[in-house]
Amino acid sequence: MLRLPTYFVSHGGGPWPWVPEWRRRFVNLEAAFARMPSEIGERPKAIIVVSGHWESPEFAVMSAPQPPMVYDYSGFPPETYDIVYPAPGAPELAARAANLIRAAGLPARLDETRGFDHGAFVPLYAMYPAADVPAIQVSLKTGYDPAEHLALGRALAPLREEGVLIIGSGLSYHNLRLFGPQAREPSEAFDQWLAEALAAAPDVRKQAIIDWAKAPYARISHPREDHLAPLFVALGAAEAETAVRVYHDVGLFGGVTASSYRFG
Repeated sequence: MLRLPTYFVSHGGGPWPWVPEWRRRFVNLEAAFARMPSEIGERPKAIIVVSGHWESPEFAVMSAPQPPMVYDYSGFPPETYDIVYPAPGAPELAARAANLIRAAGLPARLDETRGFDHGAFVPLYAMYPAADVPAIQVSLKTGYDPAEHLALGRALAPLREEGVLIIGSGLSYHNLRLFGPQAREPSEAFDQWLAEALAAAPDVRKQAIIDWAKAPYARISHPREDHLAPLFVALGAAEAETAVRVYHDVGLFGGVTASSYRFG
């Protein structure tokens, strides 16, 4: 079994694969997700998604054998609230992940009721539309502390040797109040900083990410870092490995620059 890579992906807006006019906007993102199975090199035994749409006072691990759905968006067509991504859960993996997190000195609990939110089911559907790869989610921890989330990734890293794919799912730019042409300058500047930071030597890269709020337009690009924090986990699980940009878009919604990265 190869050591699988990790990913930080920009997951797009809402349930875009099921909304034709939105799907056209994300044609490059859809192509990037479609390439991921071949990039990975083998079929994962299971997938862990850390989504920007789930946080908890401690790290929570989805443990339902058949996870339900969480429609955590508004203003979309009625049929998008009937979407089902029927991938099986992985209770044994959930228990192992929770134990690894606790062994790293981090708080963790199992959650038997949590379902797939769109930060998980959108990229999973675009990658594996047959929904035949078991998947679980791990929450962010309230406060989004970069060091804690790097440590979460470090704790989960051994699972990469066991055929588990780790995906941090957020957005490289996430300011819902600043889209269109006004987003061009801040999103381009932050995206450029991110590319340079992730290309740096591991120790320099780690410190840059911990200090991300000092980056150009950091708090304009991420007023709340819920959609950036999944990056911390993906990086922590592949701390010394090379980052490769696997998706890049310019001019989304009239001005947004967005990117995704693979580690390893």
